[in-house]
Order: sequence, then structure tokens, then C-alpha cells
Amino acid sequence: MRQHIKNIISAVPLVIMVASCNKLSDFGNTNVDPGSTTTPLVGALLTNVEQNLGGSYATSTSGGLFCQYFSETQYPGTGLYASSSLQASFAGNYSSYLEDLQNIITTNTSNNENAVARILKSYIYWNLTDRWGDLPYSEALKGNGTPVYDTQEEIYKGCIQELTDAIAQFDAGTSLITGDIIYSGDVASWKKLANSIRMLMALRLTKKYPAASDYAATQFKAALADAAGYITLNTENFSLTYPGDGYKSPWYSLYDGRKDVGESATMVSLLGSLNDSRQDAYGSSTTGVPYGLERSDIETWANANTGWARILAESYRPAAGGVVVLVTASQIAFARAEAADRGWTTETALTLYQDGINLSFAQWGLSAPAASYFTQSAVAFSAAQGTGANLQQIAIQRYIATYPNGNEGWAEWRRTGYPALTPAVAATNTSKEIPRRYTYASTEYSSNSVNVTAAAARLSGGDSQDSKIWWDQ
Repeated sequence: MRQHIKNIISAVPLVIMVASCNKLSDFGNTNVDPGSTTTPLVGALLTNVEQNLGGSYATSTSGGLFCQYFSETQYPGTGLYASSSLQASFAGNYSSYLEDLQNIITTNTSNNENAVARILKSYIYWNLTDRWGDLPYSEALKGNGTPVYDTQEEIYKGCIQELTDAIAQFDAGTSLITGDIIYSGDVASWKKLANSIRMLMALRLTKKYPAASDYAATQFKAALADAAGYITLNTENFSLTYPGDGYKSPWYSLYDGRKDVGESATMVSLLGSLNDSRQDAYGSSTTGVPYGLERSDIETWANANTGWARILAESYRPAAGGVVVLVTASQIAFARAEAADRGWTTETALTLYQDGINLSFAQWGLSAPAASYFTQSAVAFSAAQGTGANLQQIAIQRYIATYPNGNEGWAEWRRTGYPALTPAVAATNTSKEIPRRYTYASTEYSSNSVNVTAAAARLSGGDSQDSKIWWDQ
């Protein structure tokens, strides 16, 4: 599906001194390939980016292993925090999806198409910086082979401003959005998504800006108050439905001939302790896979327990019609509940918290939990809002509701520390601790040495998987 936009007009290597043919235009279209185009097809570029979002960002088994949504069943390595699994290249994200989105903006076919591209660029940068920390941003996508690495603070603030500006750029639907397979060109939905991402990004900064008058709270409240609104219903979720054939859900493909990873015993145990029926959707059985065992032990266990829980029940990962969700109404409800509990807003935290739980159940087509679910000691609020006393309950429910989005679950666990997770018992890294970030690829040191070295020097522990990124400190 990917469109490679190339200039295929051939250069003429010599000048033929013929009076009747004295300029290049005299050749007409002889040197133009009729099957190619020199103008980017923005609709095709947008479709390409959107259809790859699920597989590239929302179905990461690595992030899911770090936050213990998942466990490896055959070839443990990533789940044992092997350094080779954490040293990864981000370059492909720039040369593919980010470049496609930048080409849409540069082509400038309409304000609305450009605004959508800006929102998706911000979503991707957000996802990348949460994994690596400092990255090329201000000098990226400009043909510069050695771009500087912007600080994560600069990237966060730049993306939040981009989202704000993108909302203002929409022109009330007077120009079309072509190639949009997520919201079918609906401007109102894209505006709600932009505000939702603004809120989630702002809340990610609670360690750096905790007070109600700080940058994070100010940005959160601005998005909350924006007239365009934000995601409140599951029908508004930022999600992809895969039609099948050549475009199958990544969750289906995960078990199409392989069986390397399953729902972790950590997750199954947490849901079981709450008598939480979301397990009916989250796994194919209630036999969770033990977390963090070395290869011989986990293979022995898996061979003895062949009915171990696959990620999602089979009916939730069909070949045709499978859904991957990136941003949900429940996430936004929990974010609003936390903001209220921190005293950032005057909304009612308990109501939003319970709404978040109900929205999560409904997202999976499950009946709302009984009233007794909310009165359990591990679920019920322990204090009035405004002091942050209920943050543990909110964080754990958001962790549950975010499943199986591993990158998001890992980021939220790093931010909040909930639920309390025990590192892999057979961890192979020196610290034996759960990784806090990806490390920069060796190719960055060979191709952009000065700038990646400067970025590594800004990390308190250097370019290590144990070093905390800016907002995690």
C-alpha cells in the first residue's frame, strides 16, 4: 500500500544541437512514466499511515512485556530485559509515517488534511519520545542527515502546541479530508481526538509539573474547556478496524502460525482478585502465563499448560473485523478523574472514575459491573478528592482499561508506579530492574554521533535502559 513518491523525469545527459529540437520541452512526455506521479497523493499517504498505526504503536508486545500485560512463552528475551531488545532504531518511523505526514503538509491540498497530518505527527512523536526520551524533532523531516536531538520537554511542549494549532486550522469542513479510514473525514472527531491527546500528554507530566497552576494542569484545563470537546463515548474512540484479506488485525496475526506470547499471570491474577469480567475479553482462558521465567522453565510450563491464555479471547481478534484501539473514552474519563483528584479541576472525580470503569466494560461489549464491584476495598475511593489520595485506585483501573496497549501501559506504569510490579525473576540485565526506556541504536552513533552523544549525556545514567526519561524523574 505504501506510495513511493519519486521524481522520474529523466535528465538529458547531452545537448543535441538540432534546430527543430532545441529545448527539453520539445520531447513532450517521452521521458515521463505514465504509471507514476510527481505529486504526492495525499489521500493514499494518509491511508498508509493510518492503517499502520495499530501494528506500529498500539500492539507493542515489548511495551506489554515491560508493564506485565504479557509474558513470553517460548523465547524469553525482551521480557527478561535483554539489552539487545532495548537497543532499537527509531529511524524507520521518520522515513515512513512521519515523512508521509510531512509530505501531506508540504503538498498543502487543504487546511483539514494538513490539520489531520499534524495531529497524527504529534501522536507518533509522543509515542516515540515516551520510549527513547530525547529525539530529533525541530530539525527532523527537513533533509538534514544529522539533526539535533531536542529535549523531551521541547518535544512535549512542541506537540501540545501542534495539537492546539491543528484544532484552529480546521476550516469547518469546507475542504475534504481524503484517505481517512479512521474518522471518515469528520472534522469534529479529529478535533476531539486532538484535545484528548493534549489531555493525556499534559497528565503525563505530573512528576515535572504537579501543581494546579503549573504548565501541565494549565494545558489540561485548556483542552478540557475547548469548545471542540474531547472523546467521551466509545463510538468516538481512536481505533482501527481491519477488514481482513491482506489487512488483518495485528492481534490476529500474532497467533497466525506462532505462539510466542500470552496474557500474563500478573494480569489474570489482578482481574481475578477483583472478580473482573473483563478477563472474558482480555484472554482466551484464565491460565495466565508466568512472568519472567528463563527459557527452559517457561517452555516446560507451556508444554504442560497448552491452554494458556492468548492475548484477547479469540472472538476479539478475528482475521476480518478485528479492532485495535489507540485512544479510548475510558482513558479520557480516568485522566479527568485524576485531574480532579489532584485538585486541577472542579469536576467530580468519583463520577468520572466510575464512568471510566463502565466505559471500559462497554468497550468490550460486556455488561456493566455490579454495584458491589465499586465498593471493594481495592476499587473504592479512600478519601475525598483534591489531595490525590485516590490516585492508586485511578491508576490501577486505568492500567486495566488500557490493556492490551502495551506502550501506553508501560508509560503509565512508569509515571504512577501502579500497580506494584515485581521484575522478572530471570532478568538478564545488570540492574535486574524493569526498563525505563529504549536505548539509542548503534547506527545513530555512526551516522549522527555528535547529536546522539549530546542526548545521551543529558540522561542521568547515560544511554542506559535504566535511565529515566525527563518526565519520569
